[in-house]
Amino acid sequence: MSSRSQTHIGGLIQKIREEKSMTQEEFAQALGTSQSAVARIEKGGQNLTLEMVDKISKVFGRHVITLSNTVDFKIEGGHKLKGSITTNTSKNGAVNMMVAALLNTGTTVLRDIPHIEEVERYKELLESLGVKIRWVHNDTSLEIVPPKVFSIETMNHAVAEKIRSFTFVGALIHYSPKFTFPHSGGCKMGERTIASHKFALDSLGVTIKTEESQYVIRRTTLRPNTIVLYESSDTGAITAILAAAKTDGVTTIKFAPPNYQVQDVCFLLEKFGVKIEGIGTTTLKVHGKKHIHMNVEHYNSEDPIESMFFISAAIVTKSKLTIKRSPIEFLSLELEKLKHMGQKFTLSKEYFAKNKKTVLTDITIFPSKLTAPHDKIHTQPFPGINNDNLPFFVPIACMAEGQTLVHDWTWENRAIYFTELNRLGADIKLLDPHRVLVNGPKVLKGNQIVSPPALRPTAIILIAMLGAQGTSMLRNVYSLKRGYADIAERLSAIGAKIEVVAGV
Repeated sequence: MSSRSQTHIGGLIQKIREEKSMTQEEFAQALGTSQSAVARIEKGGQNLTLEMVDKISKVFGRHVITLSNTVDFKIEGGHKLKGSITTNTSKNGAVNMMVAALLNTGTTVLRDIPHIEEVERYKELLESLGVKIRWVHNDTSLEIVPPKVFSIETMNHAVAEKIRSFTFVGALIHYSPKFTFPHSGGCKMGERTIASHKFALDSLGVTIKTEESQYVIRRTTLRPNTIVLYESSDTGAITAILAAAKTDGVTTIKFAPPNYQVQDVCFLLEKFGVKIEGIGTTTLKVHGKKHIHMNVEHYNSEDPIESMFFISAAIVTKSKLTIKRSPIEFLSLELEKLKHMGQKFTLSKEYFAKNKKTVLTDITIFPSKLTAPHDKIHTQPFPGINNDNLPFFVPIACMAEGQTLVHDWTWENRAIYFTELNRLGADIKLLDPHRVLVNGPKVLKGNQIVSPPALRPTAIILIAMLGAQGTSMLRNVYSLKRGYADIAERLSAIGAKIEVVAGV
């Protein structure tokens, strides 16, 4: 086995171990070896015998060498993008409205739902609860009909543990006074606290006991109250909104981030007849409606994070590109930061999305000479720079003259993934788990990188590879498939050179 193949397979082994939430120590014990040996294997520094490969396959419950269910991207960098690309509808809006649909005992049809892995995982979880859910309208929409009695005891825990599933609790408390719920997952970027969810539900009369592998949820009669969110969490706010939506009386939720997915849920609940005051602000007044039984059709809105992906890709490849149907309310500050870095762009006349609520525009990016901002680039609860948009500034900063401080205060591990761009020739210094210094401009060069177990860090590696000289391999792009539909094909349609290949 060549050293290159050994390194590649070691990276894939680490990826699978992390996906299974196993520590190196736990993995070593299962293999009957030492933690240092596992570390060498994952770094490609130890030869793998067929016996060891067989042991690893048995521990994982899958073949390691064939890995026929993985997909890699082979990218020939340095090609300019051209023409236009249309922003798809949002992942976060889709999955959170799928949960909100549980409040309606009638039929909810959610239009323009993206075909991505995250949506499929939520669909699997809903099905395990007894929900009738199917693709309709030429597989562009989901029809959701909750059961008369939810089968919470048959919930697919394996799926629930992989996604940000705790928002389901905000809906399920209306149907069961006591149940257990597994710990949630998602991208591996640090600890996921449920404090914002828990304290909000406490205010309404729900008690949550944390056990080693699950939560025990209990409630008596839900009562309206004033909720001050413990932290400005999008999913925490959604859990509180869902809990309040079927609780008799008026519940006030303060410090609710008016982010796009929060607004999407509110717009759907309005279709259900739930009156919500203050949509688009940080204070919501939810007038609970105990019984909701309606046949409703509602459109998902466009994804500002996908718009930002293509904005970043255009800038890094020094291209002229138009990003159509961009939700401008959730991109305004990002564009303002870019403007002061020297980025040139134009905006079309504004128009409404199909939901008649979200305002869209077409953004045209032009090749520009960039300079680093004098201050830092950091996230804030909306209307600050979106948490998911911050990573896209990292490859952009690689193109800018000077030094850019990027501060990702939300996640204690995500900034570490930003340094993966150094393998392409970037100059990124990790100051601490939250901050990096990006020095530019740098000429990026192709390389092989195994995708991190997180969506946006994988996306920025792809963007950097598009702008890098030579050929790159982005291994195991499952993380990308969680949030982007047909991304290789769509990039190829606007001038990128990407080949989709099977894993080793």
